[in-house]
Amino acid sequence: MEQKIHQGRNVKRFREMLGIKQEALAFDLGEDWNQKKISLLEQKDVIEDPLLKKISEVLKIPVEAFQNFDEEQAVNIISNTFDNGAFLNTGNSATFNVNPIEKLIQLHEEKIALYERMLKEKDEMMARLERIVGSR
Repeated sequence: MEQKIHQGRNVKRFREMLGIKQEALAFDLGEDWNQKKISLLEQKDVIEDPLLKKISEVLKIPVEAFQNFDEEQAVNIISNTFDNGAFLNTGNSATFNVNPIEKLIQLHEEKIALYERMLKEKDEMMARLERIVGSR
């Protein structure tokens, strides 16, 4: 069974991966837009082609990504769209360095460090317990 593509959810996923708030996307889409309208847009199964094209231009993500999004392709699409040092202009003259791959790597490294700390604490606790049991 083929999974139905939910274009609104895909817009939300890519927007969040890029660290862009609904308000910023609304600003870039023009004065007819606000945070509430973006929220409603992200709930729609299908987005009209002209609007999807405009969102594609603002987020600098290919239209096809919103139409054919697949979890496995997400990182590939992002990394091919934004190479190291790419910039995103949010329209309010603020420029952000965007590199989702580095962010994913950083989060992964933080999880590994936490896991290693937990293992070390477990080993220390086991050693203390062995000393307590051994002293009886």
